[in-house]
Amino acid sequence: MKLPTIDLHCHIEGAIHPDLLRRLADRNKIAIPDELLIEGGYYRWADFSGFLAAYDRVASIIRTQQDYRDIVYDYFVRAAATGMIYGEIFSSPDHAEAIGMDYPSMVDAMAQGLVDAQSDCGIHGRVIATCVRHLGPARARAVAETVCNYPHPTVTGFGMGGDERLHTMSDFAPAFDIARTAGLSLTVHAGEVCGADSVREALDVVKPQRIGHGVRAIEDTDLVQRLARDAVTLEICPGSNLALGIYPSRESHPFMKLRAPGCRVTLGADDPPFFGTCIEGEYSGMAASSGLSTSELLDISDCAADAAFCDSGTRLKLRQTIEHFRQTL
Repeated sequence: MKLPTIDLHCHIEGAIHPDLLRRLADRNKIAIPDELLIEGGYYRWADFSGFLAAYDRVASIIRTQQDYRDIVYDYFVRAAATGMIYGEIFSSPDHAEAIGMDYPSMVDAMAQGLVDAQSDCGIHGRVIATCVRHLGPARARAVAETVCNYPHPTVTGFGMGGDERLHTMSDFAPAFDIARTAGLSLTVHAGEVCGADSVREALDVVKPQRIGHGVRAIEDTDLVQRLARDAVTLEICPGSNLALGIYPSRESHPFMKLRAPGCRVTLGADDPPFFGTCIEGEYSGMAASSGLSTSELLDISDCAADAAFCDSGTRLKLRQTIEHFRQTL
């Protein structure tokens, strides 16, 4: 039995395996740029702006509902084979709109992928609809309105990804207010490319249950204490942080320094084929660099189960699975 892992931070357009991308490109009769793919099943990019551009190029290969169903199914089946028992995927209505697909069609297709993966592998999942920061506040509000006007049981959260360096968090307060009023749980990317102030601004303005990344909070002791006191969960993605050059090695990564004072920390794969990682690799990499025991890794899964944007029945199943594995140690 494999270690039961949970990933709360994965962008589904950024999780498309290159093998599947080739199949989608053939099916949709779209040429993949030669410079996008590299040997070993990963995508090529040079810096953060280049990563965002490569992400958009990969997402542009998606054309149909069948494509969205297939990318969700493929990701969850691959992850289940490594031990993942639950995952939350960020999905971007803006990327669907860019290829002429409406939000309900995208969500219905993704939900079918989740249903099929659960049926075949027993894995559970939910969707977090996201706006894209660098597309601006007006688009963010429009996305929030679209998502809330088409409630779906699979979509349990609202978030924001994209380029942290643009706009202020206050610019996006209206979008998050709409989502909060509709009853969606909230998470927002902050504190990866930008520093501790971006995390503080997210807490003050959005008041989310979780922060995507948030690792730069380590630069401010008072902020770390606030995160621990307020029990805000950090979706930490070491592989992403290393690939983007935020930290030079896993040994220098602040995951353990954030965990030590009581911050709620989880592990995520973010965009696996872009960053050369997977959720199993994030758990094993953290164990190798920090000396975490199997029991301590299970504590991280427990924290993720507690922070998951899911119903109480699903949460109970996750806890039972984790506890069953713990009893085998």
